[in-house]
Amino acid sequence: MGELLTLWTRASKLTRVAADQAMGRYGVRVGQNLVLEVLWADDGLTPGELAERLHLATPTVVKSATRMEAAGLLERRSHERDARLVRLWLTERGRAVRGDVERARDELEQRVTAPLTADERLHLRSALAKIVAAFADLAPEGDPGDPAADADLAALAPEGDPGDPAAGTRPAGLASEAESPDPVTGTGPGATASPTAGGGEVA
Repeated sequence: MGELLTLWTRASKLTRVAADQAMGRYGVRVGQNLVLEVLWADDGLTPGELAERLHLATPTVVKSATRMEAAGLLERRSHERDARLVRLWLTERGRAVRGDVERARDELEQRVTAPLTADERLHLRSALAKIVAAFADLAPEGDPGDPAADADLAALAPEGDPGDPAAGTRPAGLASEAESPDPVTGTGPGATASPTAGGGEVA
């Protein structure tokens, strides 16, 4: 059973790093795509409403929204009936990245499931759904590992933690975060020209 958890941790961290790299090409951090997906379907929600849709604590959404606003992905507007409240609205840029982000997500899912047979994919989906249901009673607030809390994503690299069973393990061709361009500036050891470089991306 311990081996299962070790593999789970390794697969989870590597998938998160791969997702962050895929989304980062378009100025979106992994986790922020979940916020965008909700707003693409229903724009203008309050942070509380968004938190409820994502099963997150409201402060987590507020923190993420602040970074996304700085990145030009959304904007806050006063609530029409209560000036103490705000609504989160997509900017033109937040709407424009939809196709790229959805394509990156689909390509990542294809990469993750490519080694699996059709039956294995069905079993994996069913098993994951059961695991999620088994932990449905756990509140998300205060969880620094929550994939939707973009403020905590800097700690997701699978290297540098000597107690991490996934440390130092990644598939060929997948750079660690230390080797990847900074999503804010587009600079760093692995930097390449990016259509979003200099766009004020979040840290």
